Amino acid sequence: MAQLAGVSPQTVSRYLRFNGGLKPTTLERVEAAIRELDYRPNLVARSMRTRKTGRLAILMPAMAFNPSRMLAGATTKAQAAGYFVDVVSAGGGIRARSERLLELADSGQFEGILSLAPVLPSVQNRLHQRTSVVISADFDDDMRGIGELADATPVVRMIEHLAALGHSRFLHVAGDAQFASARARKQSFLDTVERLGLESVGVFDGDWSGESGIEAIRSLPDRSRPTAVIAANDLVAAGVVRGARERGWDVPGDVSVTGWDNVGVGQFMTPSLTTVDVDLERLGNRAMRKLIASLGDTAPATDEEPLFRIIWRESTARSPTTAHRDHRP
Repeated sequence: MAQLAGVSPQTVSRYLRFNGGLKPTTLERVEAAIRELDYRPNLVARSMRTRKTGRLAILMPAMAFNPSRMLAGATTKAQAAGYFVDVVSAGGGIRARSERLLELADSGQFEGILSLAPVLPSVQNRLHQRTSVVISADFDDDMRGIGELADATPVVRMIEHLAALGHSRFLHVAGDAQFASARARKQSFLDTVERLGLESVGVFDGDWSGESGIEAIRSLPDRSRPTAVIAANDLVAAGVVRGARERGWDVPGDVSVTGWDNVGVGQFMTPSLTTVDVDLERLGNRAMRKLIASLGDTAPATDEEPLFRIIWRESTARSPTTAHRDHRP
């Protein structure tokens, strides 16, 4: 490259190291030689000298769903800090994923690795010291939400708000009990209904599907109609709305319905669906922020913004008994 540009190798090295610092005419010749030769720096060779590659890895378990929102938050943060990001999917369970993490750390290709699923505790003692690793275990091996993603606080808030609107009879259509999030929401439902002195007409153990929402409503005896239904997710809630209409119940006139996940179609349903928005972009951003802070040996900036936000829409309203009483002549 130096020969083609008609300059010394030291001049080319200075350009590559400092991205300039040359006279305009010299700069033009060097850049022309780079274009003609299609030169790209060897990141591995550079890392041997500088101990930096400018690359980070995000390690995921075998993907059972599309984690695009969380990855978008993580990669946006990394790119803003000047890093390239590789996403690596590792199947085979926690032991295989732990070995894959060690392989990535030993490769010398990455300055830091962010694992979004658990690894064996012993991994920390075997890591290469020059590679920073952050374990942000938000999913298990089957990409089921754990940790902060299993927080059921919004269920409590929704029941409290609906109780303030006069609702007293509640039904919960739960998700698959294999999920920590489903178990947490079910327990929060039971605890909150009991704490507030409300009536539970039951918990229907579903499977996250719309069909389970329909079946939950169909299975209710006529005497057990709730005034509010807390559904495990938006798809279940859509099934609940369908089942209610089959029985001639108006939503929200006779029964209010809430969902979870804020899927795009919910706001266009009739009625539009009250739901819980989960800020997965923020979750990924937080995890990547910890990794970047560890690379600079600094404390990550605090982020106290909640991951969950209840969006109240048309599918919830005042209790029908309260509404009738308020309109009594």
